[in-house]
Amino acid sequence: MIKKILIATFITMFVAGLSLAAWLWSEYHRVLEQSVVTSQIDSFEIAKGASLNVIGSELRRHNININPYWFKLIAYQLKLQNRLKAGEYRLEQGLSIPDLLALFAQGKSRQYALTIPEGWTFKQLVEVIQNEPKIAKTLDYSNPQELLAHIQSDYSHPEGLFFPETYFFEKNSTDKEILLRAYTRMTTILAEEWQNRNKDLPITSPYEALILASIIEKETGQASERKQIAGVFTRRLRKGMLLQTDPTVIYGMGDRYKGNIRYKDLREYTPYNTYVINGLPPTPIALPGRAAIHAALHPAEGNALYFVSRGDGSHVFSETLRQHNNAVNKYQRKNK
Repeated sequence: MIKKILIATFITMFVAGLSLAAWLWSEYHRVLEQSVVTSQIDSFEIAKGASLNVIGSELRRHNININPYWFKLIAYQLKLQNRLKAGEYRLEQGLSIPDLLALFAQGKSRQYALTIPEGWTFKQLVEVIQNEPKIAKTLDYSNPQELLAHIQSDYSHPEGLFFPETYFFEKNSTDKEILLRAYTRMTTILAEEWQNRNKDLPITSPYEALILASIIEKETGQASERKQIAGVFTRRLRKGMLLQTDPTVIYGMGDRYKGNIRYKDLREYTPYNTYVINGLPPTPIALPGRAAIHAALHPAEGNALYFVSRGDGSHVFSETLRQHNNAVNKYQRKNK
């Protein structure tokens, strides 16, 4: 009788064990396929050094219904337990536990965009960075030399050194990281363009090219005119003529500029007033794009020494002062 009881007990336990194993196997596959993110979560953060337990707790705090046991088991089964990367993530609706683990292991954290338009000044760039809450502020912008030292630059003035384009970054990226990327991009592009420059230019260094490019950038937004304007400035430099370009006057006026340039502003000395100083100003006056840099190093041939705005974004180019004055009367003074 005892033997029969033991056999029956063993069979019962064996069947129960098989049933449990079958249930666990079924449950494992159900969990693998089950969606645990029922609605999009725009911001989920994993702190640096967070463990699986901490990540699981944080997921549940965001109302993501995961079982801690299965979360850890699947992480180990996929060999991802030590590969989950810190960062901020957007969790799309419908993600399963394996999807979440893969997302975190790939480090596909949420990206933000910082757009630097061509022709902006360094001051405008700084204002945008300082007003961007997703960027960690680490630099002292009141000390340009210290700032430049942080990005390993040998220049003494930050204007013009940062390439204008869109930069993507993760939350809590530092301003230093972003500025270093923009500075590296500019130095790379400037070196490439300088290497392929025309050989008979009146500028003697990449930095002078950057200065001239910044003036071209501020003078026109028309792609078709950049090389023409570069040609005018190149010829004036060769002849020893003053550049006489309004954007340099405006830059030299700084905060005193209120939208209009008066005659006395044109006559006032500043290091940037090209109606007064010979040659190029001491630094760039804006952040030039690649097209402006290319134009500065590949100016159009011709005889024009002057240009004036038509008021629609385009310009009239003239070879003589008389022609230029006529164009000024027509388009600026509105005398027919």
